Amino acid sequence: MVISLLPWFGFLGLITILLIIDLSVLNREDHIISPREATIWSCVWIGLALLFNLGIFVLKGSQAGLEFFTGYLIEKSLSLDNIFVFVLIFKYFSLSPHLYHRVLFWGVLGAILMRLVLIFTGLELLERFSWIFYVFGAILIYSGFQMSKQQEHLNVVSQNKFVNLIKRFIPITEDYVGNRFLIRRQGKLVATPLFLVLISIEISDLIFAVDSIPAILAITRDPFIVYTSNIFAILGLRSLFFLIANLLPRFYYLKHALSVILIFVGCKMLLHQAYKIPILISLGIILLIFLIATIASIRRKTCVEEK
Repeated sequence: MVISLLPWFGFLGLITILLIIDLSVLNREDHIISPREATIWSCVWIGLALLFNLGIFVLKGSQAGLEFFTGYLIEKSLSLDNIFVFVLIFKYFSLSPHLYHRVLFWGVLGAILMRLVLIFTGLELLERFSWIFYVFGAILIYSGFQMSKQQEHLNVVSQNKFVNLIKRFIPITEDYVGNRFLIRRQGKLVATPLFLVLISIEISDLIFAVDSIPAILAITRDPFIVYTSNIFAILGLRSLFFLIANLLPRFYYLKHALSVILIFVGCKMLLHQAYKIPILISLGIILLIFLIATIASIRRKTCVEEK
């Protein structure tokens, strides 16, 4: 797979600058993110993604532009389910709200590196073994049916063997130590509960990547579009968390919509040899699913309030 490195260096350089500004300038002090601040930053990240999408349209054509937008929309929608899990993780560890942003920042940084490895691994598998496409499709369909059955899934935290493994090999302090993940006591490296929160966030992202990356690979196999659409959606996840974490339970049919989207994309992968669904039709179906789920959730909420 031959790729031009210049766009990659440019994109990674841009992301690095944005993250440095975020942590070192805008959020130097840990604080509780207000709804106003979350709204502003959600608009900023969405605006940057759409501006980048415009550049894709201009430089690579309408097909690549639509692929980026569809991939971004899929990843953005699937990230909503991440927010459910983040809320549960923070509650499970009794994390103070003023530390949410710091954990999510480093969680996003880990996700940026992890997604790069996973995306190229997935593309390499598809390049070498074409039947992997059907495996990815089956995974998405299975995940879609499983998601429709789930209400809350905290087993990522409470039953995670990796977290328990860390507890066995690294001493954990009983209480949080400011915003520190690791500290030294008597010359030994000791983790704080905040480190366990971060590990749980990273594990949850890894689990969700198993769904989201194959879903975008069903839309396009251009590694640059797959990765950039993924990362822009992830970068906006933090501000989206602070904006809608408390509102998500009101959208009763959101999980149903996400499960239908995963099943649809999985079927698209299984049928790719027989019929390749045009990108505009795929985008229209995804938007229609969200529209129906939103209207149904609003009507259900209205009926419940009237009773």
